[in-house]
Amino acid sequence: MRYLPLNSEDRSEMLARIGVDSIDALFSSIPEANRLSRDLDLPLRRSEMETQRLLAAMAAKNMPAGSAPFFIGAGAYKHHIPASVDHLIQRSEFLTSYTPYQPEISQGTLQAIFEFQTQVAALTAMDVANASMYDGSTATMEAVLMAHRVTKRRKAVLSGGLHPHYAEVVRTVSKMTDNDALSLPPDVFAAEDLAAEVDEETSCVVVQTPDAFGNLRDLSALAAACKEHGALLIAVFTEAISLGLVKPPGAMGADIVVGEGQSIGNGLNFGGPYVGLFATRQKYLRQMPGRLCGETVDADGRRGFVLTLSTREQHIKRDKATSSICTNAGLCCLAFTMHLTLLGEAGLRQLARVNHANAVDLAGRFAQIYGVEVLNRSFFNEFTVRVPGPAAEIVEHLAQKGILGGVPASRLWPGEDLDDLMIVASSEINTDEDRAAFASALRGIA
Repeated sequence: MRYLPLNSEDRSEMLARIGVDSIDALFSSIPEANRLSRDLDLPLRRSEMETQRLLAAMAAKNMPAGSAPFFIGAGAYKHHIPASVDHLIQRSEFLTSYTPYQPEISQGTLQAIFEFQTQVAALTAMDVANASMYDGSTATMEAVLMAHRVTKRRKAVLSGGLHPHYAEVVRTVSKMTDNDALSLPPDVFAAEDLAAEVDEETSCVVVQTPDAFGNLRDLSALAAACKEHGALLIAVFTEAISLGLVKPPGAMGADIVVGEGQSIGNGLNFGGPYVGLFATRQKYLRQMPGRLCGETVDADGRRGFVLTLSTREQHIKRDKATSSICTNAGLCCLAFTMHLTLLGEAGLRQLARVNHANAVDLAGRFAQIYGVEVLNRSFFNEFTVRVPGPAAEIVEHLAQKGILGGVPASRLWPGEDLDDLMIVASSEINTDEDRAAFASALRGIA
């Protein structure tokens, strides 16, 4: 066969050489509950043309994000991206370049990375930033591993307001690396006492702001508590636009700041690729994972750029590397840098104000609907509402009325008592008419 060139004898020989008795043994590290025990429900074979027709019919069942008023957030946000960003990143010199393993001849790529790092450090109010990670969840996981290295401890405390997908990534890697991850229950009202969970065995506390329910959190007291016990504070964000308006985590005492940069320059893209942001204090620089681009001068005194501290990397240090991530989401962080450069500081602040104002307007409309309650005391552009009935069913009813109206909390935290909670986001893309339509549809359903 063209795509399956090995016969049964070939496979038996390979298994014998590896030292296992079956193909199933190769998947023994995957928990039984996470393995599929049945065949996929797919046709055995179709022609290319038939496959295109089938997939087109399946796609037509979806409601595209750009076809209706859009109020979905929960970690991935729809923002306007200037056409110039998409145009520029499709230039061949950007689109085809990859991680610079010969960095000295990739000056353009290195300068773009250097500018990106500078922007991230400024946004988060931290000393240094790396050349990006895969996404916000893996950046969070790498921050926890870094905290373990710095403190020589193995216990991480995860806030109940941390995005559950991020928490799951941390728990999965912690299990595989024999570290401990204490996850607190979902914290709708940001009322948990994280400081009380910090002890002499804690390496770090991971807390998100704005959190997964939209609450803004002041991290100053928690940072002091962590410092008192020799633990690090890891601050997480999923909405990068919020950094244009709210107090940055570095100014509140965070030791490591990580998050998702998708909101700036990158579309929803069906869930990826995204761009993880990672920044920390100067004193922890050598323990920071990922790549780092530095500025220098050449033999003639001309400005130039280099990859620095490369000995931390997987291709140099192998099993002793600070990270298993030795590339960076180059095109995505380039889009981030281009968009942020076009905005400038004043533009970012204005964009953030518009986001907040739109969310405040929507929350005000909801407050006038009988049976609907806004639960947040503070928020940026995302908040949680209690609805009269299962939120999952209400979201479906809203879709039938042409409104993409939010994310049921039960979808993010299955098994928890959150069935009547819906997480709603309103960004600059929403018009007054969109918000009025959303409120009207919700009123009719309620």
